[in-house]
Amino acid sequence: MTALAQCCGSEIDAAPVFFPIPVTRRLGTVAPPYFLLRWRRFRVGAGRSGRRVFGRQCSGVGVRDGSCFAYHRGLAVHKILIPTPLADNLPPPETPATALSDHAVLSLEGPDAVAFAHAQFSSEVASLAVGQWQWSAWLTPKGRVIALFALARPGEQELLLVLPDYPAEVLAAALQRYVFRRKLKIAVRPDLAIQGVMASPAQASGALLGKSGGALELDRTDAGGARHWRIGDGPVAGTANIADWRRHDLRHGLPRLPESQREQWTPQQLSLDRLNAYSVKKGCYPGQEIVARTHFLGKAKRALVLFESDVPPDPGNAVTDGNRDIGEIICAQAGSPALALGVMPLEREPATLAASGVALKEIPLLD
Repeated sequence: MTALAQCCGSEIDAAPVFFPIPVTRRLGTVAPPYFLLRWRRFRVGAGRSGRRVFGRQCSGVGVRDGSCFAYHRGLAVHKILIPTPLADNLPPPETPATALSDHAVLSLEGPDAVAFAHAQFSSEVASLAVGQWQWSAWLTPKGRVIALFALARPGEQELLLVLPDYPAEVLAAALQRYVFRRKLKIAVRPDLAIQGVMASPAQASGALLGKSGGALELDRTDAGGARHWRIGDGPVAGTANIADWRRHDLRHGLPRLPESQREQWTPQQLSLDRLNAYSVKKGCYPGQEIVARTHFLGKAKRALVLFESDVPPDPGNAVTDGNRDIGEIICAQAGSPALALGVMPLEREPATLAASGVALKEIPLLD
């Protein structure tokens, strides 16, 4: 290998490709800026004899992409020099995506899709502009949360429900009973794979939807860092980081309700006001009377609390203060430390808390 290749990169034989006739030694050395920079450093670090040997052995012809041709003067063997990539010009590594197999997509399409959703769901669906998304929920007549989901409006007559936990087939069948003569189609969308990416979206921002590579983006960036959903028919990534995604959800107060915790809690008890997931001003929807009465009469006495522990307590476990049960765990995720969300009284005395013998430490929710 020539001294030129040693200082700048690797080399391959280029004579048969680039030089149909021999290049004479009269050409001397012509190098691109990258090589000149390296040559300047070589001149500083090497002695006079080293520089003389370097110059005798190597010469080259520059090319426009920053590489150069080099050949040994004595042997006239022509080489292509391939500069070694520098750390500051390498492409950034791709952030791995996680296939969220515990998520599903449900679509509502048709002229009456928005009106139907506005009458059934807890959020201000009618005010949701095309190209935006919001959190929403479906409640029982008694105001208990059946399902919590992200509601996106990619088109004028199209809505997408991104369900973190609730089975899409079950929700579709339940909603279908209320369609009557409305002009809309409710469909489960297994063709729309959901991936979680721990990085900023390419196009989406806040409540604005984005499109990237044919996939729909929903920005989930929060105080814990950048992340987003990718929804589309692209390749499905591995599921190794589902636990990390769930931990981020719990850290920011998104209840991940297992089946045992559905239809148990009001939006206020789950602190869904933090997500703007319900309205107390719009007209009738299932559970609206309970939600509005609780809000305007100031009767919300419990709210969501985040705990960390050595091991995750089971959902449904009572939270005790050493003397009595004062709250309940609704969801948890293993990790170091384990995280859990519980519904607790708004007014309570400081105490040592535990759930089924597992010590709990209350920590603040992130915005």
